[in-house]
Amino acid sequence: MTRVAAPVRRPARSTRSRQDARAGAALVAPTVLVVAAVVVLPFLAVVVLAFQDIKLAQLPHLTLADLELDPENVVGLFTSAGFWTALRTTVVLSVATAVQSVAAGVAMALALRRPFPGRAVVRALVLVPYVLPVVASMQTWRTLLNTQYGWVNAVGTSLLGWDEPVAFLTTPDTTVLGVTVPVALVSVIVVMVWHTFPLAYLFAAARLHAVSGDLEEAAALDGAGPWQRIRHVVLPELAGVVSILLLLRFIWTFQTFNEVYLLTGGAAGTEVLAVRVYNELVTRSDIGAASGVGVAITAILAVFIALYLVLQRRRETE
Repeated sequence: MTRVAAPVRRPARSTRSRQDARAGAALVAPTVLVVAAVVVLPFLAVVVLAFQDIKLAQLPHLTLADLELDPENVVGLFTSAGFWTALRTTVVLSVATAVQSVAAGVAMALALRRPFPGRAVVRALVLVPYVLPVVASMQTWRTLLNTQYGWVNAVGTSLLGWDEPVAFLTTPDTTVLGVTVPVALVSVIVVMVWHTFPLAYLFAAARLHAVSGDLEEAAALDGAGPWQRIRHVVLPELAGVVSILLLLRFIWTFQTFNEVYLLTGGAAGTEVLAVRVYNELVTRSDIGAASGVGVAITAILAVFIALYLVLQRRRETE
């Protein structure tokens, strides 16, 4: 008698895995659709508009039949002197702000790491620049730097011996001891460092709180002085946080608009790429140029975001 082979049953685990995969896809699908509608499609529209030579007034009457890819529009954008000047200004502003704000935040975290009377009050005051609304803080600085009634110029002319008030926010550059100093750009950098260093302070203070005191005690027993302990024990513990902070602050500053526009409006050599997008769109009504600059900002930031993800993954692995 011939035996009939029993049907092969698939493992229940495989069926359960497929069901879980379908359930996961169903749960993620709404988020994917929202991201596609809110992020992907508008970005693709901006890429298409970057190849168009159209004005803002033409946009309501624009149809798909009117869209023609014009590479010369993009070529003209990247060969213009204004774009490269804005890019150079953006890089200088981003690098200077990132380095100085992180350095100031780490220095403040080191200064406040030991208990002393009133430390809680000082910590709260350190966070004030970051929690203030941008409009309020920038308007305050515009008042402080004003040539007629600003407190900075009042102190400079009465106590520091300045011959005349300095127009910090409207002077492109001046010569000091034979060196050309971009006054307006330096002023914007100083204000942005003041506004952003508390975030670096928070990250650095949190990392210092996790550093074991045994390492410093061992170094002190070996004869290391305060500066040696900070240099060889504390700062190496902050290296990972500092590298991430530098990269994040560069990315955030690279796309900054509010601070620069509220302080100078992009004048006096402070036009960054984000302000140039606004000027191309609103002042010159050139949608193609504004879209092209926006795409350039996205492409540059994508490189640094990829670098951030690599560093973050390496940090998690370590």
